[in-house]
Amino acid sequence: MQRMKRIARPAYMAFLKRWRDQPVVKVLSGIRRAGKSTLFDMYCEELVASGVAPAQIIRINFEDLRFAEMHDYMDVYTYLKPRITGDQMHYVFLDEVQHITAFERLVDHLVIQPNVDLYITGSNAYFMSGELATMIAGRYVELRMLPLSFREYVSGRRMLAPANAPALSALYQDYLHFSSFPYTVFLHQNEQLVMEYLDGLYSSIVLKDIVARLKVADELMLESIIRFVFNNVGNVLSARKVAGAMTAAGRKVSPVTVEKYLAGLRDSLLVYQAHRYNIKGKRHLVTNDKYYVADLGLRTFLLGNSEVDYGHMLENVVYLELLRRGYRVFVGNLPHGEIDFVAQKDGKTAYYQVAASVLDPHTLQRELRPFNQINDQYPKYLLTLDELGNADHQGIQQLNALRWLMEEPATPEAGTNVL
Repeated sequence: MQRMKRIARPAYMAFLKRWRDQPVVKVLSGIRRAGKSTLFDMYCEELVASGVAPAQIIRINFEDLRFAEMHDYMDVYTYLKPRITGDQMHYVFLDEVQHITAFERLVDHLVIQPNVDLYITGSNAYFMSGELATMIAGRYVELRMLPLSFREYVSGRRMLAPANAPALSALYQDYLHFSSFPYTVFLHQNEQLVMEYLDGLYSSIVLKDIVARLKVADELMLESIIRFVFNNVGNVLSARKVAGAMTAAGRKVSPVTVEKYLAGLRDSLLVYQAHRYNIKGKRHLVTNDKYYVADLGLRTFLLGNSEVDYGHMLENVVYLELLRRGYRVFVGNLPHGEIDFVAQKDGKTAYYQVAASVLDPHTLQRELRPFNQINDQYPKYLLTLDELGNADHQGIQQLNALRWLMEEPATPEAGTNVL
C-alpha cells in the first residue's frame, strides 16, 4: 500500500533540528491529532538520511497496543536499558508519555544520559504542569504544536491538486469549514467524512482529557459550556458571565464550577485564553479575558454555519498565527476601546487590529481609532480580507490578511518555550 503523503511543517522541523543532540528534553505539547507523531516520523527519516543507524532510533507510542503492558516508569526503563548501549547517540521518542505512571522519574533519568537525545509528547497541558516541570527545570525546551497554519494548509491542498487548487479566498473558506487538523486535508472536503472524523476527535478530547481528568459528573453542562465558548470566540468572557448565561438558559451552575471547566478546556489545548493587557499602564489584567479555539472546523462541527461572525473567525486565525510565530499575545486594553492583539517577542511589541472588511469608511475609522491612543513607535497593523493593495494610514499599515498569513515568518520559533 502506498504511503499517504505528508504535509511539511517547516517551522516545527526547524525547531527539532536546532535542538538536536543538545542535552535538554525536547517536549512537544499540543492538541490531539495536531501532527506530533507524524512530525516525529518525518524527523526520524531526516535522522536516517543524515547517517543515523535505524537501531539508534527508539520509538514508543503509549497509545499503541504493542506497548500496552507498560504501565509505570520501570516498565519503560526495563525495555530501554538493553537498547541504549555503547557511546553512540540514541534518539528516544516517547509519545503520549502522560499515560505512564511516574514518567517524570524516567525522563529525569534519561535526560542526564550522555548517549540519549530525548523527545517526548503529550496531548494536554497536564503533563507539563506538575512534577516533571519541577524535576527537569532548566533542562527542557517546549514546542507548542498547533494544527495546520493557513500557509501549511494551502501547501497541503496544492500538493494534492497542484493543477486545480482553488484561489486563496476559496481555500480560506475551506480552512475555516473543513478544519485545520492535518488528516482532514486528505478527506478532500468530503463533508460527511470530515464531520465524522471531527466527531471522533472531539469526543476523544472531551472524554479523555477533560471528563476523565476532572471527574466531570454533569457532562451535559460541560457540553453546554463548550458550545457557549465556541459561540463567543473573540468576545470578552468570565466564569461569572458564562454561569449567568447558563442560568438564564435554565441550567444553574456556579462560577467556581465554570472556572474548573474552563481550566479543563485550556489544559486540553482545545481553547486558548488571551489575557488583557493595559497598554497605558503597561500591566496585565486578570479579568474578562477572550477565548480562541484551536481549530475552527471543530466550531463548525459543534455549531454549524449559523451566525458565523467572519471578523471573529479571522481574529481567531490571526491569534493562533501570532502564537505560531513565537509571540506572547494579549488583548490590548485602552481607556476608550481596545486593540485586538498586543504581540510581544524579544522585548519588542506590535499591535494588530483585525476586521473582515473596512471598505465602509465608518468601519475603517472605527478600527483605526484605538491606534490613536497609543503613543509609542511600535508597528501597528490592520489586517482585513479586503482584496485591495496594502495601504498606509499615517503609519498604520493595512495588509491583506491572507497574504500576511502566507508569509514565511522571518524567525520561525513555532511557539517555543526554553525552560
